[in-house]
Amino acid sequence: MKRITILGATGSIGQNTIDLIDRSPDDFQTVALTGGHNVEQLAADARRLGAQLAVTAHEDRLQDLRDLLAGTGVEAAAGHKALLEAASRPADLVMSGIVGAAGLEPGLEAVRTGATLALANKESLVCAGPLLLARARASGATILPVDSEHSAIFQALVGEDTADIERVIITASGGAFRDWPLDKLKTASLAEASAHPNWDMGQRITIDSATLFNKAMELIEAKELFGLSSAQIEVVIHPESLIHALVGFRDGGLMAHVGPPDMRHAIGYALNWPDRRHLPVERLDLVKIGRMTFRDPDEARHPALRLSRDVIDAGGLAGAVFNAAKERALDGFIDGGLGFLQMAEVVEETLDRLMPEAAPMVDMSLDDVLAMDAKARRVAGEIIAAL
Repeated sequence: MKRITILGATGSIGQNTIDLIDRSPDDFQTVALTGGHNVEQLAADARRLGAQLAVTAHEDRLQDLRDLLAGTGVEAAAGHKALLEAASRPADLVMSGIVGAAGLEPGLEAVRTGATLALANKESLVCAGPLLLARARASGATILPVDSEHSAIFQALVGEDTADIERVIITASGGAFRDWPLDKLKTASLAEASAHPNWDMGQRITIDSATLFNKAMELIEAKELFGLSSAQIEVVIHPESLIHALVGFRDGGLMAHVGPPDMRHAIGYALNWPDRRHLPVERLDLVKIGRMTFRDPDEARHPALRLSRDVIDAGGLAGAVFNAAKERALDGFIDGGLGFLQMAEVVEETLDRLMPEAAPMVDMSLDDVLAMDAKARRVAGEIIAAL
């Protein structure tokens, strides 16, 4: 039986993870679940899975969580320290499904214990890839990618020598606006940006898919996970979202991972690794599909891709600046203060201002990352206020 902790249990990744655990209850023992404001869902899942601990990130919801778990034997806790304590409890696998930079510290705490970290929180690698990977090496922890693209690359490399990689191709659906003319994007609404054509995801990542900031983050993530250069990573628009990534080897061959747009595929692979188990995902009918299409992304429409390559080339704390500015700009769009295209403008100007301070360092620390994150959010806020 595998002991598992789920960070971000009430979000999309967490709920899909719980769905799979529910289908194989004899294979998993739930150690801890963490969530945000939705303590009703958190408590219901903790009761059903028999978790030892349930943690809400919001201290003002602690009493509600305690009331919901009264008499169950599930311990309730709240706040940042409790979240880190949940991540540090002995477990075989920690699923990191927290969205945003908030997932970095719990992920670091999980790898410190030597647990396998199933990483859906791409921000951890974007902001502090060298730090996270160094801690994993020091403790002997394994990091398994849960983003569908990086899981696809990881699976394509099983039994292969990474020195043989010539290129990696990451696919993007193109998001909600993939067929919109550029001039129309200026007036794109929050509701329109929040409707993904293929994937069922949370609002923030769906908007990031429309801007291609999600794909830009994945470029940086691929660089960190697989030791690639910017020139080795390609992005193509693939509207059907059936091929998640391809790995090209130096003999000219390409190995592709093909599957339905269902996050339970990548999650299930991580849950069961190194084995493969039956998963309740659609079996593709290639004849019915008929064809798959691809096209180059237009960087005039999606400057996020260009900016992410600048970040890869710069190294150091540039990723922390990039992510913090992106999150702050996204907040501005959701709140109604920024237009759709202005998000990239905010990120680019923040990078321009702070890149000289984000130079590579020999020993990146958590304090370094958090300080740059805070500074980039402040600078991005000033830029937004001036627009």
